[in-house]
Formats: sequence, structure tokens, C-alpha cells
Amino acid sequence: MKEGIHPNYKEAVITCACGNIIHTRSTKPEMHVEICSNCHPLYTGAGQKLVDTAGRVEKFRRRYANVQKKGKVKQEKEEKKEE
Repeated sequence: MKEGIHPNYKEAVITCACGNIIHTRSTKPEMHVEICSNCHPLYTGAGQKLVDTAGRVEKFRRRYANVQKKGKVKQEKEEKKEE
């Protein structure tokens, strides 16, 4: 490797807005990020409602809530006929 052309690679601290601190190595000594793997919905599976600002999930649940109920009613009617 040629000398004098590579940047200094030193220890760095990455701080997330949620308070998570990650120690790694980088050319910058400190970095501040808004979202990390501890608070990102893709990795945690939580907070999907915060990401869904248009209300699509709630709209879907309202639309198809009666479909499940109708299926149960049909099963109950068939059971009564069999008896």
C-alpha cells in the first residue's frame, strides 16, 4: 500500500436519536443518526402504525372485519342444520 494516501481510520461513536450508542471505526470520530437498528420498524417489527400515516391498515381491517364474522355465522347455521 502506498503511504500518505489513506485517511486515518480511528474509533468512532455513533449516537442515535433514541439514545442507542454504537462503537465502531470510521474516518469521522462522531456521528449522529436519526434512526438505528434498535428503533427502525423494519428490524423491530413494532411501530408499524407510526409508519402507516395514511391509515391503510385500519381501513383494510374495517373493510374486512365483517367478512370473518359472516363466515362464522354460516358455520353456526350449518351446525344447527346438522343437529
